[in-house]
Amino acid sequence: MKYLRGTAFADAGGHGTFARRHALAEKGDQKARMFTTALTLMQFGSQQGLGIFRFFVQGGPMGKLVLGILVLFSLGSWAIIFGKLVHFSRANRQSEKFMEAFHRSQRFSEVNAMASKLGASPLVGIFQAGYAEIDSQIKNAPEPERPGEKRAYRISSITALERTLARAVNVELQTVTRWTGFLATTAAATPFIGLFGTVWGIMQAFNDIGLQGSTSIVAVAPGIAEALINTAAGLAAAIPALVAYNYFSQHLRRLRTRMQDFVLEFLNLAERNFT
Repeated sequence: MKYLRGTAFADAGGHGTFARRHALAEKGDQKARMFTTALTLMQFGSQQGLGIFRFFVQGGPMGKLVLGILVLFSLGSWAIIFGKLVHFSRANRQSEKFMEAFHRSQRFSEVNAMASKLGASPLVGIFQAGYAEIDSQIKNAPEPERPGEKRAYRISSITALERTLARAVNVELQTVTRWTGFLATTAAATPFIGLFGTVWGIMQAFNDIGLQGSTSIVAVAPGIAEALINTAAGLAAAIPALVAYNYFSQHLRRLRTRMQDFVLEFLNLAERNFT
């Protein structure tokens, strides 16, 4: 009886060990099957993506023309985006340096001497326009009536100085806003250009069905490929342009406020020292 019990326990232990090994083997096989399935799907997806472009190449010239236009819009908008980011970053740094020099200096001539080194700042252009107007009014002031009397450093018209500064602000705003309209055009137009490519591709697909008398994927693939790729290209061109245009618009609004504040500060100093 003891021997039988020991044998039974041994058999039970053996069956338990075998079951655990079998379960582990099944888990390993399951993981292997999952990995193989995932790898197959990835290869299928890449082949499908390459297949779409291959069918697109087989499409008509109109789809390629639409895609070329969208690519040109996208390249132009990205060039403007990077250019504006570099320009605004440089302008902000130089504006900070200019304002430090403007507040630290005691004379406009000292600020004007340093302003030539900070030409990227729009505040420099405004200051130089105001400084030139003040210098012109002082030089055109009438000669002193008494001989030997020094000419007074006074301006004759603060209104003329205000007009000069306002014109300088407009000139600087035109400079910093240059090419931002292209971003707005890209954001507004490229989705519709892509939509035109989509409609044209679908029309081409139906035309191929009518010519070949078949609804197989081979018959409609070029037209569908044109529709999908042009839709994606239109969105890819429009979304970055829209985001960049909104960002630059906010930056330009802050810059306009900063320039207007500088004009008021400049007028206060000019009225205090030259009138």
